Amino acid sequence: MKISYNWLQQFLQTDWEAEKTGELLTDLGLEVEGIETVESIKGSLKGVVVGEVLTCEKHANADKLKVTTVDLGNGTPVQIVCGAPNVAVGQKVPVATVGTMLYDEKGEGFKIKKGKIRGEESHGMICAEDELGLGQSHDGIMVLDESLVPGTPCSEVFNIETDYVFEIGLTPNRADAMSHYGVARDLRAGLIQQGTSIELISPSVSDFHVDERTHKIDIEVEDKDLAPRYCGITITDVEVKESPEWIQNRLKAIGLTPKNNIVDITNYVLHELGQPLHAFDASKIRGGKVVVKTLEEGTKFTTLDDVERELSSEDIMICDADDNPLCIGGVFGGAKSGVTEHTTSIFLESAYFNPVSVRKTAKRHGLNTDASFRFERGIDINTTKYALKRAALLIEEYAGGKMSSDILDFYPVKLEDFEVFLSFENAYKLIGQEIPKETIKKILASLDIKINSVTEAGLGLVVPSYRVDVQREADIIEEILRVYGYNNVEFSHKLNTSISFDSDKEVKIENIVADQLTSLGFNETMANSLTKADYIELSENLNADFNVEMLNPLSNDLKVMRQSLLFSGLESVAYNINRKNNSLKFYEFGKTYHKYESGYQEDKHLTLFVTGNRTQDSWKVATQISDFFYVKGIVTALLSRLGIDKLKTTPTKSDVFSEGITLSLGKTKLVELGVVKRAILKEFSIKQEVLFADFNWQNILDLVGKKKIKVADLPKFPSVKRDLALLLDNKVEFKEIYNLAFQSERKLLKEVDLFDVYEGDKLPEGKKSYAVSFVLQDENKTLADKQIDKIMQKLQQTFEKNLDAVLR
Repeated sequence: MKISYNWLQQFLQTDWEAEKTGELLTDLGLEVEGIETVESIKGSLKGVVVGEVLTCEKHANADKLKVTTVDLGNGTPVQIVCGAPNVAVGQKVPVATVGTMLYDEKGEGFKIKKGKIRGEESHGMICAEDELGLGQSHDGIMVLDESLVPGTPCSEVFNIETDYVFEIGLTPNRADAMSHYGVARDLRAGLIQQGTSIELISPSVSDFHVDERTHKIDIEVEDKDLAPRYCGITITDVEVKESPEWIQNRLKAIGLTPKNNIVDITNYVLHELGQPLHAFDASKIRGGKVVVKTLEEGTKFTTLDDVERELSSEDIMICDADDNPLCIGGVFGGAKSGVTEHTTSIFLESAYFNPVSVRKTAKRHGLNTDASFRFERGIDINTTKYALKRAALLIEEYAGGKMSSDILDFYPVKLEDFEVFLSFENAYKLIGQEIPKETIKKILASLDIKINSVTEAGLGLVVPSYRVDVQREADIIEEILRVYGYNNVEFSHKLNTSISFDSDKEVKIENIVADQLTSLGFNETMANSLTKADYIELSENLNADFNVEMLNPLSNDLKVMRQSLLFSGLESVAYNINRKNNSLKFYEFGKTYHKYESGYQEDKHLTLFVTGNRTQDSWKVATQISDFFYVKGIVTALLSRLGIDKLKTTPTKSDVFSEGITLSLGKTKLVELGVVKRAILKEFSIKQEVLFADFNWQNILDLVGKKKIKVADLPKFPSVKRDLALLLDNKVEFKEIYNLAFQSERKLLKEVDLFDVYEGDKLPEGKKSYAVSFVLQDENKTLADKQIDKIMQKLQQTFEKNLDAVLR
């Protein structure tokens, strides 16, 4: 939220510097995230001075140019070539001297330089309105008042205003500070605590009066719960034109573009007092009546942005007597009822709409307006009529309007101020120290919190209606503390703590796995559990019927709970790749969410994402691309670290992989891993291979600790290693060799490993060569050559018989 310092000073006439004021606002809980200097005219016309044209002659080499000499007040006239048709001797004109920066409509600057134009030197530039940012005219140069003295800075001639704009990170609970007046009110409380007592100046509406009761538009509210208060007044004889300069400057400072005096005044009062207003063209209201109601589901309505929308039966609508919709209450106006340059009479609305209803409507239609922002958080219902008077008086002054009806005020149930009892003892406990009772009373008074009763134990308080966030004793204590100053609370220099012992088995196992992955160069990610509903369409294994949907999603990107950790992980991969970080290793502990007929279900997962090179580029290490077998090795190593081995490998049934496997223990599925399909990667604009492993973490947790650990002495006798080069059919897998080897020799065979695979033109078609090593060892004696040869011959015969293997 943007707050203008000059605007604040209309309510608090303080001489505090902007930076110091920003620090105090931050201490008060209105965190100032930045302070920007804003000029009503960019550059503030620095370097632009008043000049007097002494001579004006036609340019010898250009029919449309003139050569002038101009007195800039420094005793030495300068020559300037000018192309304006209206330049003449004796004129007082604005001159941009050499070195001056001027800015175009887009804010892009250009520097005035000494130069030659068609052979004549030019030392500056005589300016038109648009070149200085003072208007739109470019018909000729500006001609200034004759009484001005040459050399006078133009910044003194024109009303150039420099402002400081605070960017406040407003928390949702501080609805009272959604305006300049609200911030000023808070600032005043802080200044009082700092020992500076300043009067808070409220805009006066005492001059409000009805000119003539000739054009009354009635109001009717069908549901007082949707619109607890609704005010309106009819104003005639308005002239729609540009706003006065001071209003335009205020709006521009906070980033709003002025439109016309009526719209600008409603925006001005919105940001001044925090009360949204809306002006209707009175001639567009049929039947002389405004009705606040809801319409049938699916009713078509075109809003100010020329978008046709389908209304919900829960949307608050402002309609005329014929049930024609004019505006979405509290959110957005209609295209056909707004103020135009032809408008001569208006119906001015000021209301309090139900915050929950407005929030739902704004989300439903994807609209986030200044009005909905305030209505959603809860405005001050007691400011409604006051703000209407304030805007009406401004319209009367700057649009020539006449009050043609009394203010109609629908307010059937008056909202009472909230009462709270504050215990001094509870305040001291929460704050951590005793604050003098008189200081507490002083702070409460500065916050407009009235003291109804005083006892030794505490205070009976009445909270003003605009503080919708202060409803409990703890809220009162928070208010006292933020004004008193968190920095003023004393704290001990001694820190007491107790050593905690975490015996949670699940946390320990996660830490073991995380440590191992981190040592391998992995980084942990934490993705949002909310994701896009469209991701379901990327896999046939996922079902849209099982989505856990948000009733009130923040956006379409956060609409459902994720059924898979794959897509949120790929978002992180894509984000890094787009920033030239191409070699990645990520892991995430997270949950998936499903809605079944039997109820909701959450499943725990561990996922790995690997892409790019295994290690960072270095002259010491040859570049190696991460591949399927690299990831499989990491996965099996993790499971082995947890005591899980003797895994069964089967082709995966998941359609997110172009190739992949499933690792299981018996019938329990533990991990799916493989290469993510290119079609899926394309959705994330990822052009390089990504490997993905998905652990069913709950199944793994159930298995950890069940395997019995056997302890044995280290063997005293050496092992022997022998190799076989086998020519096999392409369909034969290493797993078959592995199993047959151990079936053939159970006692002395310790290890079987595949260390080379060859497929090429030198082999018969449909064949491949496996180089397999076998480790033999007897724990009781050294193996003899005859015994080794016998075992190897037996293995060879087994492979020849069962696999049609041929020894190469």
